[in-house]
Amino acid sequence: MSARLLIVEDEVVTRNTLTRLFQQEGYDVFDAADGMQMQRIMARQQIDLVIMDVNLPGKSGIELAEKLRENDNIGLVFLTGRDAEEDRLLALELGADDYLIKPYNPKELIIRVRNLYRRIEALKSQQKNVGHDSVVYEFNGWRLESDSRCLFSPDGKMFRLPKSEYRAMELFLTNPGKILDRETLVKKMLDRELRPNDRTVDVAIRRIRRHFEAQPDSPNLITTIHGEGYRFIGDVSIQHLEQPSLNAPRM
Repeated sequence: MSARLLIVEDEVVTRNTLTRLFQQEGYDVFDAADGMQMQRIMARQQIDLVIMDVNLPGKSGIELAEKLRENDNIGLVFLTGRDAEEDRLLALELGADDYLIKPYNPKELIIRVRNLYRRIEALKSQQKNVGHDSVVYEFNGWRLESDSRCLFSPDGKMFRLPKSEYRAMELFLTNPGKILDRETLVKKMLDRELRPNDRTVDVAIRRIRRHFEAQPDSPNLITTIHGEGYRFIGDVSIQHLEQPSLNAPRM
């Protein structure tokens, strides 16, 4: 079955060009000019990947991305066209899986979308293993749950982490006290190599730190080791809660 790709772009020529490009690559392509069309398509179709412009009429790509990030299994690639540094940081803040600055190389876009789809399919394959353990991490009054990706503060506030931030926290919590470099973190977060001038890790850490900084007892759980990376300095306990497999024999 072909991957189902949704292109959200208000500029007609660009939208049509992208549609033809990915149809030639064998994708099942849908297209939308704005958020309303996007939502109508997604209500009828099971979409695997979204390529979306940041600047859209009506609801912006920013607003649409925040809703889209609630679904783990939909890949998001942003196309951005303003100041490169500003747009890169914006895309990362929104939890995009990848991004390209206009004008972009069509071949590079195809490669990035193909690689993202492979990562999504691998994630789906892992999720089919319903007999996996649920993991609960507890540290300095905080709790992180693997099943929901929810982070709970000492006073009970809940924050649902984007998958990249959850994966970074998971790596920190399984390696307390260890210095983790950016290459290791970005590989864990996005299953890709670190790129030149890549700010993905720094933005993710900044977003995670905001939760801790709101609590006076835990503002510095993730420390910066200049020239090396980051280190988690909290006290961690880990619980594995076994989940019954649907394939287990019934008594």
